[in-house]
Amino acid sequence: MGLGLSALAQVSFEARVSKKKLGLNERLRVDFVMNENGDNFSPPSFADFRVVGGPQQSTQNSYINGKRSFSKAFTYFLTPKSKGSATIGAAQVTIGGEPYTTNPITIEVTDAVDRPRGDNDVEYLADENLLLIAEISNSKPYLNEGFSVVYKLLFRNPIKVSDAREIESPEFGDFWSHTIKIPQFKIERGTYKGEEYNVVVWRKNVLYPQKSGKLTLEPLALNVVVQIPTNRRDFFGNILYQQVNRTVTAGKRTITTKALPEDGKPEDFSGAVGTFDFDVLLNKDLLKASESFQATIKVRGTGNLKLFELPKINTPSSLEVYEPEYNENVKVSLKGMEGSVENTYTIVPQYQGKFPIPALNFSYFDPQKETYKTLRSQEQLVNVFEGPTASSGRSEPATKNPIAGPEENSFKFIKLEGQFEAIQKPLFFKSRLFYLLSLAPFLLLAFLILIRRSLLNRAQDWEGNRQRKAQRLVRKYLAEAKKNQNDKNTFYESLERALHNYLKAKVKLETTDYSKNKIRALLQEKNVPNDDAQAFVKILENCDLARFTPVDQVEIKKDFAQAENLLSAIEKSIRP
Repeated sequence: MGLGLSALAQVSFEARVSKKKLGLNERLRVDFVMNENGDNFSPPSFADFRVVGGPQQSTQNSYINGKRSFSKAFTYFLTPKSKGSATIGAAQVTIGGEPYTTNPITIEVTDAVDRPRGDNDVEYLADENLLLIAEISNSKPYLNEGFSVVYKLLFRNPIKVSDAREIESPEFGDFWSHTIKIPQFKIERGTYKGEEYNVVVWRKNVLYPQKSGKLTLEPLALNVVVQIPTNRRDFFGNILYQQVNRTVTAGKRTITTKALPEDGKPEDFSGAVGTFDFDVLLNKDLLKASESFQATIKVRGTGNLKLFELPKINTPSSLEVYEPEYNENVKVSLKGMEGSVENTYTIVPQYQGKFPIPALNFSYFDPQKETYKTLRSQEQLVNVFEGPTASSGRSEPATKNPIAGPEENSFKFIKLEGQFEAIQKPLFFKSRLFYLLSLAPFLLLAFLILIRRSLLNRAQDWEGNRQRKAQRLVRKYLAEAKKNQNDKNTFYESLERALHNYLKAKVKLETTDYSKNKIRALLQEKNVPNDDAQAFVKILENCDLARFTPVDQVEIKKDFAQAENLLSAIEKSIRP
């Protein structure tokens, strides 16, 4: 076992092996484990071994009695190349900007054994018959070309899977992504590398790369509860199973995205990749002036329909064009986006006449034929048969005579003589407004002093701030528990945190003093009835016990309702 340790930060990075002596035909498991999250993990060369499995990455992050526990491991399965002394070299990782290494481990390899040890070991059986894989439809797509990633959980006899939970979800930062919902997990039969497995499709994602080059798909990790048969039987002769928890991961995957070719790229290309049809549709081409008609620019087909711009309509200036209304009818399946997108313009002609709607071009890249294509719509004509003409639309009425002289008394309504009175302008000096503005800075300064004093007093109230923070956490974790009643571990973890923070807020109990007798005594000192104090401790015990025993949905709802009622009762009983 190797160890790298920082005394100040208490960071550990160590190598653990399943055995230090094994036969030539046996397998060896090695785990590189760190207690803080690290980057740039570099495994040893394994020169004396063959890697038959891994790397498998697993992460565990838990809270027990308010204390955080973190562990991250990289696991490999090895077989020795020859007899004698074999060495597992040093692994490296960077944690908090500092490098850490493990010490080399020496393994003794003996002659092949008749029955390799580990065949009946529960961990060996689980690791040998449990897999999580990621099936990628296209690992070398073009930019903005869609592909699918399907994560599958595989297992086979003799093990059975009774539960699974996602503990690390992949991130698709360099992709447009869509997750296809799986309404219900189903177990089906399938093959992997020529061997039959039970297959559960765990997750389906459709991705469109948004930049070219090598892009990384982050790993998906599951915590799986596995039932493994033992050599023991019950009273009725049925095989007894042993339950173990295993973490499986699909590992990181690299996608090589090809840039779209510059050769032959049309000037009006807006990023469409796929196979499409294009059209410009008019809802009517015969109307009166001041009536409206609609022109729809529509693209339909298969490709990145949500990720490019539609061509803009070009009309004569005598047609008033309003902002378009965008509409999409797109479905996303493992084949990618399929459907149509469209912009609908409302257009109002001002004059009568015949107005052309010019043809539009739409260009896209076809990744199957690896070439650009340009589609062109038909030129269309709109006939406006009533209304003003462009030449007379702004003319004055014919009854007016622009050169006729003014009639008599035409300007009689204008008053030629006026009467003026002096306006007495009040003085600003010594007015009410003058005194009010003079006092305003002093009033504002006094108000700011009072606010500052109040904030200082509140900041210095360490105990009050601690209790207020704890009360906020109580509300937060109760809400989380209520939201996650379908997830046993998350529910009881949130409920336990809520109860612990309630004790901090009400009885000033420190994190290091969570003994049940102490909790019961402090609650009774606060005038809480003995039955309520005993029930409070009982709920805390249920939270601890639920992590290791099966709990049904009825018990979870019962525990949550009991906790809410109990906190309400204690709140009424407790002395300020």
